[in-house]
Amino acid sequence: MKNNPYRPVAARILKITRETAIEFTLRVEAQADITPGQFFQVSLPRTGEAPISVSSFTRDWIEFTIRAVGKLTNVLHQLKEGDTIFIRGPYGTGFPLEKYKDRNLIIVAGGSGLAPVRPLIQKALDGSIGVKSLRLIAGFKNSEGILFSHQFEDWADKCDFTLTIDKPEPGWTGNTGMVTEHIRKLSDIDFADTEVVVVGPGVMMKFSTAEFVLLGVAEEKIWVSFERLMSCGIGKCGHCKIDYTYVCLDGPVLNYTHASTLID
Repeated sequence: MKNNPYRPVAARILKITRETAIEFTLRVEAQADITPGQFFQVSLPRTGEAPISVSSFTRDWIEFTIRAVGKLTNVLHQLKEGDTIFIRGPYGTGFPLEKYKDRNLIIVAGGSGLAPVRPLIQKALDGSIGVKSLRLIAGFKNSEGILFSHQFEDWADKCDFTLTIDKPEPGWTGNTGMVTEHIRKLSDIDFADTEVVVVGPGVMMKFSTAEFVLLGVAEEKIWVSFERLMSCGIGKCGHCKIDYTYVCLDGPVLNYTHASTLID
């Protein structure tokens, strides 16, 4: 009998990290062959199922960073360490790590878009990919929405890291302005030897990729990740289909030469 591709497996919650007022990270006990950028379908019986990107992983556990904004995610937000969730995956196409080897890598993440690129950042910094250098720009609407702040000191020690919020606010002494403003400052880079990753809300990705194109980055050197309601995860239901592209199969990571042609 063939395995049922829709059947999830139980995963025990090992750790819960409260990132913001509505965002949290679940670390679950699970093993899988994962490429940064892939996602799982996360579910609870009689509650629902949703696609969630992997925000970190090792051989023994997987982390999912989730925003409590719906029926399933609100219930997940109430769980405790030791409780069980159900997962199936990983699904989709992740970041093409082999293309980043011996290259300068620029990662621009907006808001919760920092979650799916976090494993990519970790692999770039620990030498697993073999990049020449890493520049990271992370932008958030305000300081209350910042994710993974406990890792920022380590990232800043190991790469050129820019953290910014959209507008000045009381008590904030760091960078301000949209990520596009900080992309424009990247004038000292050999873009012929650089790969670019942009992940975040659709509008942010649209204008950020446009800034890189204006800087002279070839479109085939730009990578984005689409956020869609991927229901089946295996290209059967069509919920995530854009034109002839199934985001759950062809993405969520897409080269800009492909992504720029998709009209949703």
